[in-house]
Amino acid sequence: MRVVAGERKGMPLKAVSGTTTRPTTDKVKESIFNMIGPFFDGGVVLDLFAGSGGLGIETLSRGAHKGIFVEKDPKAYQTLLENIKKCRYEDIVETYRTDANRAVKGLLKRDIQIDYVFMDPPYLKKEYYDLVETLVDGGKLAANAIIVCEHAKEIDLPNNYGIFTLARQETYGGTIISIYRK
Repeated sequence: MRVVAGERKGMPLKAVSGTTTRPTTDKVKESIFNMIGPFFDGGVVLDLFAGSGGLGIETLSRGAHKGIFVEKDPKAYQTLLENIKKCRYEDIVETYRTDANRAVKGLLKRDIQIDYVFMDPPYLKKEYYDLVETLVDGGKLAANAIIVCEHAKEIDLPNNYGIFTLARQETYGGTIISIYRK
């Protein structure tokens, strides 16, 4: 696992040991960024269920100026912190070792606009995708935000989250990437 492009291109990232997380492969990560835009001019990225932080770190490397990472699992959270430090992003990120529901409730109380949302919850936990709706309804997503949901084939996501519509969907083995835009 590595940073695919941008200012930290080629930087190796540590994966979480064990089977508690499924890191997004470099190939799938590269495909995601080919779909949503290779580089960014600033913006805030929210990486819910961050695991080792690969998607959020990739977004920062490609030009986002702030990252918010949420990971509940202690082992994954420690790996996330190591990867952020290795990439020298400590000054531009917030990390939370908490449940995603609690983190989203906290975000609803803040004056913040999120430009990129990555949702990769434990597979077959469809209820977690409702957090996207909560963020949209709470007005926390920028008008031009991009929502990326990684999910199992067995999970059917809606065609819309408020004003955000399913713009593209790609299948990689047993994984589907669903991208929403305004």
